[in-house]
Amino acid sequence: MNQPAHDDSLFDHCPWLFAERASDGQRAAQEERQRRLLAGPGEVSLGEGCFVARTAAVHPDVLHLGDRSYIAAHAYVTDAIRAGADCTINPFTVVRGTVTLGDGVRIGAHSSLLGFNHGSAPDLPVHQQPVTSRGITVGDDVWIGSQVVVVDGVTIGDHCVIGAGAVVTKDLPAWSVAAGNPARRIRDRREPRGAKRSPGGEAARTRRAAGADAGTGWPAGMGAPARAGWSAGVGASAGGGPSAGVGASVGGGRSAEPDALTEALSAFAGSARAQAAGLLERCWRPATGRYVDRPGAEPTVRAHCDAVEIADLLLGDVPPQLPAAEHVERLRALQDPATGLVPEYGAASPLPGPAGLPEDGGAAAYHVLCVGYALDLLGSSFAHPVHAVRTTTADRLVRRLGALPWHDRAWHAGAWVDSWATAAHWNRRAGGEAAAPGALEALFGWLHTHVDPWTGMWGSPTGEAGRLQMVNGYYRLTRGSFAQFGLPVPYAERVIDTVLDHARDPRHFAPGRENACNVLDVIHPLWLCARQTAHRSEETRSWAANQLTAALRRWHTDQGFGFGPAPDGSGPGREPGLQGTEMWLAIIWLLADVLGVADMLGYRPRGIHRPEPAPLTQG
Repeated sequence: MNQPAHDDSLFDHCPWLFAERASDGQRAAQEERQRRLLAGPGEVSLGEGCFVARTAAVHPDVLHLGDRSYIAAHAYVTDAIRAGADCTINPFTVVRGTVTLGDGVRIGAHSSLLGFNHGSAPDLPVHQQPVTSRGITVGDDVWIGSQVVVVDGVTIGDHCVIGAGAVVTKDLPAWSVAAGNPARRIRDRREPRGAKRSPGGEAARTRRAAGADAGTGWPAGMGAPARAGWSAGVGASAGGGPSAGVGASVGGGRSAEPDALTEALSAFAGSARAQAAGLLERCWRPATGRYVDRPGAEPTVRAHCDAVEIADLLLGDVPPQLPAAEHVERLRALQDPATGLVPEYGAASPLPGPAGLPEDGGAAAYHVLCVGYALDLLGSSFAHPVHAVRTTTADRLVRRLGALPWHDRAWHAGAWVDSWATAAHWNRRAGGEAAAPGALEALFGWLHTHVDPWTGMWGSPTGEAGRLQMVNGYYRLTRGSFAQFGLPVPYAERVIDTVLDHARDPRHFAPGRENACNVLDVIHPLWLCARQTAHRSEETRSWAANQLTAALRRWHTDQGFGFGPAPDGSGPGREPGLQGTEMWLAIIWLLADVLGVADMLGYRPRGIHRPEPAPLTQG
């Protein structure tokens, strides 16, 4: 750029130069420009390092700009615009209506994102037609070329590239490279240019994915493979053709050949069953009559429940330290009859929050799951309804859902939903109302209307952990709601895209960094969504094969599985114990079922991680 820095039009048209080259006077003028926006009539928030050109026409009802985002010269921005970090609205671009941009969205000059529309009924002149707005949503890391038009109602997934002059009239999935009028998907951005495509190309893949679900609805048994090719053998593909084999890795390497993997599964299951009684005895404390997660730990309610789950999986019986009736009596006695909640040993009964569960979640919220399912495995149930949830009204529930920390603590929000929905399930199963009339319907209505259509999830990524909170929260939320009640999840293909992207994050999945929570919270959403679609099934199986091979190596002789490392200090750590063992046994089943070889294990989860919807009757 040859223009002198004192020429204000330089920064209006090239805002990326402002941070390094602007004078003190130009910085002061930009600060004043932003102050006027913040003091204006609209709801405005501007992150660090933002720039708004002097010549841009910015008249918003809502304007949220993330850090380092800018609006360049002669842009026209109105209505409700929300942009993440590192977004660029370049010169002469029009962004109007309801438009939401993720992080790193780059919009070329002279483009238009029009998140509104006029009616066209024949009985009114055009200028009198009502204005409607479905909104435009653009994912993370998207490049929109110059002179592109995006019309109302369109969702553009993560990592897309839109060629110059395109007119985008329909949704584009993640990783699309699209061009034309109307825009069509040309290729997957991850494919090298000129790469040889599979027979039939994109259209054939789309037909296979659509045809695989045609007329099937939601299967009565979620654990049964949804694709005939999956049950035909480990090497069968969802489309019926040959696959790369279960050992094919995402990075191009191989883990184990099919025969070797099935032999390893069978050998593992036999060894685990032979050692199950000993590892349970290792965590039993006769002096207190309670279980600990691992030697040296304090007794916990969860440890008793994990022992029941492990015994059911590996022994097909109750833990041998007590007769079945004694297990039932001890677990039922833990419930507070007034609230229906279960405190930790030695703790006071928790106070219910305005929507039933304690505000801080805590052990009592998880005990709704683990004690309820342990009793179920023992052929019993809670002694009392979970009154704290039974009395929750729809309006109180909706207010609580809206107040949960979805933005930065989506796992905690999802865990709260899981516990509330599970309490409602136990109440309904006991023959009463799940909650106050309309509350359960309000839960699913709120979830459907607040899901993000381009991730299929609730919550947002964070700078510190990426998609970890969002994906892990998705697992907890859908486990207790959609999966437990036997309902299909919304936007299944978008979920798969989001989860597979997350599964490549080396912060959480580099060798030696995996833990039970993070692996479970990837494989369960992939497994659940595979009941509805064959989308990216080869990649799902490749990831599952690698994780399964690694998981089998984590077993400690006579001690079980360790939970694994957790950077935030949560979880029991690397030492083998009951929680790690219960979780990894369920994970291994899910991984194996994705590969079509779960029968080799000789067990099937029936508790918290059961594949089928929870029944409404005992048994």
